[in-house]
Amino acid sequence: MSQTVKTPPAAAPSESSNRVTLGLSNRLLARPEVGALVAAIVIFIFFLIVAPSFRSPASFFTVLYQSSTIGIVAVAVGMLMIGGEFDLSAGVLVTAGSLCNALFCYSLGINLIVGAVLSLVFCLAVGFLNGYLVMRTGIPSFLITLGTFFVLQGANLGVTKLVTGSVSSPNINQMDGYKVLHAIFAASWDLGPITLGITVLWWLAFAVLSGYILQRTKIGNWIYAVGGNADSARAVGVPVRKVKIGLFMTVAFLGWFTGMHYLYNFNVIQAGNGVGNEFLYIIAAVVGGTLLTGGYGNAYGVAIGAFIFGMTNLCIVYAGWDPNWFKAFLGVMLLLAVVVNLYVKKLSTTRKVG
Repeated sequence: MSQTVKTPPAAAPSESSNRVTLGLSNRLLARPEVGALVAAIVIFIFFLIVAPSFRSPASFFTVLYQSSTIGIVAVAVGMLMIGGEFDLSAGVLVTAGSLCNALFCYSLGINLIVGAVLSLVFCLAVGFLNGYLVMRTGIPSFLITLGTFFVLQGANLGVTKLVTGSVSSPNINQMDGYKVLHAIFAASWDLGPITLGITVLWWLAFAVLSGYILQRTKIGNWIYAVGGNADSARAVGVPVRKVKIGLFMTVAFLGWFTGMHYLYNFNVIQAGNGVGNEFLYIIAAVVGGTLLTGGYGNAYGVAIGAFIFGMTNLCIVYAGWDPNWFKAFLGVMLLLAVVVNLYVKKLSTTRKVG
């Protein structure tokens, strides 16, 4: 009697996997801040060798302070650039915020704390106007904020000269509210051979907060989405207009914060200050791994970029070189950063089918 033998069905052919198989080195290089971190380490070691004055703890903390004065605003500028926009008025807005506080209180004889609040409202209004005009008109933010730059630059000089008869604000260290605001924005502590400025702590706090928002929150996802493709983001329900206006107002807020530091640290503000700093904020963001095209970067890279700026700015002096070389260095760093960032972006989007 014949016996029927049942054979198991042939296994279905396995489907090709679309999983990412990037190696560890490529995964590390795909992080936006890695290139900046490597550059910072190389530059740090280089200046340790060629600039003996840099080897002291006091010099290192001076570098941190110098980095923080750029890094605070650069954090917000980096977020704005990830969102696909630029703000060329950020540098003069810092000065406008501090002048608004000083001149308003000087003219009306009111408490500096009230003046600081009014100055904050003014800066946020400028940030809102920048964002609103960009979204309402469709004109590139480069042009809108360039116009704001010239308006604020002229107003800073004209209003200051009208109120004080000169191009500097009055000394505010004897006015009511000075001690409280100095403690918030310009305090420093002597810790043995080093001096720790409060702006260093604020800088680190803002960088960590920005990093958390970008990497861990829905708002962060929205920022990356609108920077990558605003139309696609809008199609899936992202409030593009609110996100971008909010980013401009964030730049304005941290610009105001830095302006308060300058005012309460030096007590007097020159009306022409701040011109050109907008490029330093952008350079710090780009060196830190933020793409000029938007949609890519993070806060930690921007903080490292600001540190590279502060380190180079002071260490060229520590090394006894002509400070004019600093601008040449910034240009080289910017060009290199753009090339490296494009390569890193390519690595981050590489897919291998295994």
